[in-house]
Amino acid sequence: MIKRTLFFGNPAYLSTKHEQLVIAFTDDKPDKTVPIEDIGMVILENPQITITNGLLAKLNNQKVAVVTCNGQHLPNGLLLPIHGHTEQTERIKHQLNASLPLKKNLWQQTVSAKIQNQACLLEDKGKKINDYNTWPKCKFRGYWQP
Repeated sequence: MIKRTLFFGNPAYLSTKHEQLVIAFTDDKPDKTVPIEDIGMVILENPQITITNGLLAKLNNQKVAVVTCNGQHLPNGLLLPIHGHTEQTERIKHQLNASLPLKKNLWQQTVSAKIQNQACLLEDKGKKINDYNTWPKCKFRGYWQP
């Protein structure tokens, strides 16, 4: 079964109840739950995210990787279970063994997609963009997808 990757970019309180990840938002949104067994990776980008140790323990038991990000929204920490996680180990091995040209190409695609998405967002907000006519048109919900 394909495991889910959860990305948290907004403030939230993450806890556990009945083998579920419970997401309590800081605004008036209702709480959400996700079965922990369905999760493969959790990315914590916002510095205002609170996570309980009980949840971290249950994520580790299910072999879930937890990535934390710094103030510039870049990954700066990785929590992996000590006991074997063959799928994650294989992914890391393939990433480490990737050739330098492939790494550079993937990084170029990532940066290009981020710039395109920012340009599309500005266009949606009615802002003028220089030389935007030479770029591909925004497709998916107003955001460019490669």
